[in-house]
Amino acid sequence: MTREVGGRRRRSRVVTVLATVVALALGVLLAGLVGTASAAPPEGPDDHGDRGRGSSQDGGGEGGEGGGDGGSDARAEGRTEGTPCSTEARACVDRAGRKAWLIKDGRIEVGPVPAAPGGQGQSTPLGTFQVEWKNRDHRSAEFDNAPMPFAVFFAPGGIAFHEGNVDSPSAGCVRLDRANAERWFGALQVGDRVEIRE
Repeated sequence: MTREVGGRRRRSRVVTVLATVVALALGVLLAGLVGTASAAPPEGPDDHGDRGRGSSQDGGGEGGEGGGDGGSDARAEGRTEGTPCSTEARACVDRAGRKAWLIKDGRIEVGPVPAAPGGQGQSTPLGTFQVEWKNRDHRSAEFDNAPMPFAVFFAPGGIAFHEGNVDSPSAGCVRLDRANAERWFGALQVGDRVEIRE
């Protein structure tokens, strides 16, 4: 719909408004599609480890069944109450708070427990991942054959949950005390969702 004004053709205002509305709607739709994409799954199983292992420390702080009445705001938002992670997560890490949880069916199964994520320059990556493989008696090829007992690999670069000193930062993995490393190893299966949050 065009009309001629002063020798020049002009679109009617209705067509211009309609074109703007359609363009905005497409923009919102595309932004929603891009926003729902999750982190790419890990690549290959690179060996990774931690230096400076110390003695394990029993962290306590374990909570049994969690979740309260099930009608909380957190659950309504798709987040497991008491954690920074979604109800779809099987394992959750609060990197800044140095805590970890096991989650089952949107409720806390274990946690929070002390965890030692990577330190400055070697931080544990944030995002959503999945368990790629497990090795009960793993040793790091990258760090002088350092032991990584109960290793559960979930992110590119050989990032894993494993037993280690929870009092100092790791080289990128998430270290847990012995009891919790065994617990995570037994509970997590290949394909389970792991969320690392700030």
